Amino acid sequence: MRSIRQIKSTEGKIMLVRVDFNLPIKNGKVEDSFRIKKTLPTIKFLQKKGAKIILITHLGKGGKTLAPVAEALGKFIKVKFFSDIVGTQAQKMIGDMKNGEVVLLENLRNDKGEQGCNKIFAKNLSKLADIYVNEAFSVSHREDASIVLLPKLMPAYAGFQLEEEVRNLSCAFKNPKRPFLFILGGAKFSTKMPLIKKYLKLADQVFIGGALANDFSKAKGYVIGKSLVDDTDYGIEKVLKNKKLILPVDVVVRSGDELINKAVNQVKSNESILDIGDQSVKNLALLIKKSKLILWNGPLGKYEDGGAGSTKKLLRLVASSKTLSIIGGGDTVTLISEMKIEKKFSFVSTGGGSTLDFLANGSLPGIKALE
Repeated sequence: MRSIRQIKSTEGKIMLVRVDFNLPIKNGKVEDSFRIKKTLPTIKFLQKKGAKIILITHLGKGGKTLAPVAEALGKFIKVKFFSDIVGTQAQKMIGDMKNGEVVLLENLRNDKGEQGCNKIFAKNLSKLADIYVNEAFSVSHREDASIVLLPKLMPAYAGFQLEEEVRNLSCAFKNPKRPFLFILGGAKFSTKMPLIKKYLKLADQVFIGGALANDFSKAKGYVIGKSLVDDTDYGIEKVLKNKKLILPVDVVVRSGDELINKAVNQVKSNESILDIGDQSVKNLALLIKKSKLILWNGPLGKYEDGGAGSTKKLLRLVASSKTLSIIGGGDTVTLISEMKIEKKFSFVSTGGGSTLDFLANGSLPGIKALE
């Protein structure tokens, strides 16, 4: 990938910067500005170089306005918001831009051409600027028009955060430090089984928590009650034989109005698993202290229903260690942001699905488009 540092002349040039400001919004206000903060070094670098900066992003599945995002961004830099994408209003406003100015166009997904990877839509976007910059690692696994078509239509470069993501996440599969511990939680078994199989080969230990662990418990013949589970056959029985695999030995269950810590083989049919248990936390804590590299993706409990206790406890332990720590996954990053400990890890990825795909495949469609 070519870096924005390699652009020979940016003075007066219009830069079309694809960011990912698909942020959580409640009551018209952005709840978490983590991804905004991560794009600021690239935006400010281009500003200092005298460029005119157009930011493009999606929000949700379409039909929503980016006005709340523009308001949140305005707390960090001066920005103008245009409620237009490729129409005459946007074209006129861009034509009047001065060097160093930043504008945000309306939600890309409000045009069907974005997710439809439409060549005409991409061409109309490309006409707005001189140079394209991908600063949206977290959506670079998607083959959308702004991700994979724009780099083919104009000079294309990688932003600082995209470079950081590639460099740091590559540490997990290019000569990783050892002992290497991989912690995997969350749900969506279908997207994570390839990761489990790959890192059972690459890592020294792989700990499985979250809803993923329920599938393993069920495969071992244990009762999982009302807990979330994926009934698809992914060949778990074969994975269970791997000596590197570590599973929770106890869990926290919701039984009526009570939260009870019990062994994994004692869960009842009317209970639901909420988190990993105290002994599992102790076992994982010992592994964390011995490890030289920790790769963590996904929460270990149903954090949105009050099952975040173990995840928070172990995240603090990793944060306080001197271990090389790489953290990813949208829900995990949300917790870290709430806990205000992001700077205590070696690297925190902005990606969710993109992080998983990159770790599994070593690249992404959006990255390949820049090569």
